[in-house]
Amino acid sequence: MSGVPARGESGVTVHRVRTRSERRRFLELPYRLHRHEPHWVPPLRGEQRWLVRREANPFFDHGEVRLLVARRGRRVVGRVAAVDDPRRRDAAGAKEGSFGLFACAPDVEAARALFDAAGGWLRARGAESVTGPADFTTNDPCGLLVDGFDRPPAVGMPYHPPYYAELFAACGLAKAKDLLAWETATTLHEQERIRRVAEFAGRRGDVTVRPLDLRDFPAECDRIRSLYNSAWERNWGFVPLTDREFDAQARRLRPLLVPDLALVAEVGGEPAAFSLALPDVAPALAAARGRMHTCGVPTGLFRFLRARRRLDAIRVMAQGVRAEHRFLGLGLLLSVRTSQAAARLGYRTAEISWVLEDNEAATLTLRRLGARPHKRYRLYRYAL
Repeated sequence: MSGVPARGESGVTVHRVRTRSERRRFLELPYRLHRHEPHWVPPLRGEQRWLVRREANPFFDHGEVRLLVARRGRRVVGRVAAVDDPRRRDAAGAKEGSFGLFACAPDVEAARALFDAAGGWLRARGAESVTGPADFTTNDPCGLLVDGFDRPPAVGMPYHPPYYAELFAACGLAKAKDLLAWETATTLHEQERIRRVAEFAGRRGDVTVRPLDLRDFPAECDRIRSLYNSAWERNWGFVPLTDREFDAQARRLRPLLVPDLALVAEVGGEPAAFSLALPDVAPALAAARGRMHTCGVPTGLFRFLRARRRLDAIRVMAQGVRAEHRFLGLGLLLSVRTSQAAARLGYRTAEISWVLEDNEAATLTLRRLGARPHKRYRLYRYAL
């Protein structure tokens, strides 16, 4: 494995993060490791601090996290979060732990020590296997990039250098499931046959499609949360969001929302389906370099706003239809309306991410719509 130390080298120790200074070093590691990666998008440091703060992140209402760092001497060379969510069960119903926030130098011994320490803590809490990476659930950024390293990720999707997959393989982690990111031009509405089929669904007298009403944001969050949890409940690895978790996610996304790209379909006046797309602000986040403010000066914010004016892509983050309405064509109708809005707003391409590799219905639909998979992310598992 190129550039990766072999097993048997000494000097790696794993420590639990306890103090504020240790947490700061934990959070800063990927910025140090990956600052020269041309396609890595530094996450906002404030977002990362929020994620691991018990008093802020509602995940801690029910879940526990242990932050671990690996050191060679005094130097931090790796990190991982061991995540215990009582709601997680594997296919056989056994308790399953997870890991996230993984970052590591090209150092097999350090990576192995981190996985062993995370697994030991989770085993003591009753877990029989560990799945990841996910920060901290599959509703958060998850999966390890294994194909598509030549371009930056879309907003909310991770990027990892290729050697991470080598580390995972050397540590004995096995594939659990792949997640695909699909790309398409915002020209779906120009395809006459598809537009005709979609609009046929829209001509039903009891079907209406409307943009998200930001003036009634709390009530809209309630409606979307119910749709989201209902539509995704049978998906592999899905863990329903609690009210507080959903509200926290909504507050974080609200500054990026464009109402015409966030649509609700109603049947008989009741919410039946939704589609959520965002401007792909990843290039603007890259310009901000991980901070909106430095020493109180909004230099990162200025760079973010300047770069945002040049955005030409969206990310379709989620779409869901209640089970009883899945044969009405609402998903296609929402896709066509999103394509129309995106093109009107000047966006040329869309990423649909993520989609389970074995979701045959979604795959067939996406291929028929002209989309192609352009990135692959992998969730791994190891037994305890």
